[in-house]
Amino acid sequence: MIRFLLRRLVVALLVALTVMVLAFALTRLSGDLAISIAGAGATEADVAVIRRAYGLDRPLPVQFLDWVGRAAVGDFGESFFFKARTADLIRERMPVTLALGITGLVLALLVSIPLGILAAVRENTWVDRLVQVVAMIGQAMPSFWLGLILMITFGLQLGWLPISGTGGPEHFVMPGIVLAFSAIPALTRLTRSGMIQALGSDYIRTARAKGLSRLSILGKHALRNAAIPVVSIAAVQLGFMLGGSIVIETVFALHGVGFLAWESISKNDFPVVQAVVLVLALIYIALTMAADLLNALLDPRLRAA
Repeated sequence: MIRFLLRRLVVALLVALTVMVLAFALTRLSGDLAISIAGAGATEADVAVIRRAYGLDRPLPVQFLDWVGRAAVGDFGESFFFKARTADLIRERMPVTLALGITGLVLALLVSIPLGILAAVRENTWVDRLVQVVAMIGQAMPSFWLGLILMITFGLQLGWLPISGTGGPEHFVMPGIVLAFSAIPALTRLTRSGMIQALGSDYIRTARAKGLSRLSILGKHALRNAAIPVVSIAAVQLGFMLGGSIVIETVFALHGVGFLAWESISKNDFPVVQAVVLVLALIYIALTMAADLLNALLDPRLRAA
């Protein structure tokens, strides 16, 4: 188990380093940051002053190592646009993003697990094909388009839900539904395949021979084993949702980390952009490691792989 943990930790560190290199390189490839900060009407002298003030006159490797060293202790620098510490901005906005991600994941599980069970029980019937078509449509549907449809229908026409802003739980309903659609197809297919495999197992045939009810066989025996990979992969789906919340938060004007990233990109606030990319990547890496560890605990064969 220790070797398994060490291997996963090394992979996580390599992925984190790769993300840091890409985040740093992409902000530099977007143009001269000193000119972006100074503005289009700035003189060469103004640009030179800003370049020295922010350390942009140093070699790129030196700038990268300096950023990595400060990021390792939680110092992501100061925002050019908000005039505040980047770490504080992310800390203030993170609860909104986490609430949105958890809402989307819960909704996805509530929909995908029953659909997967129904498709498995009615395997190779029109019900099974209908569930797979619905999952395919959900995967192909653009999130921003679905968000606009929900805003027009439930926000403007019916007036049931607020269409934008951060407030009470009702503000997370429509964004949570849109975010859930990105995870429902994968979770539905995983539940379906797990249930089909479980229903064909020997212990299910034994349970039927004992005269157990259909509901008991599905709920207490088949679903318990089929849900193991679904629960473990849910952590990975949550990471995907947090990363994909940038579009959803922008559409619904939720002031979370995703909306902060969009504001920073539009204002050329590269310290915030770098920090948001790194933080979301680290959260995804941590969730992926948690899913790997959970799988290893549930299946000892993975620890020896």
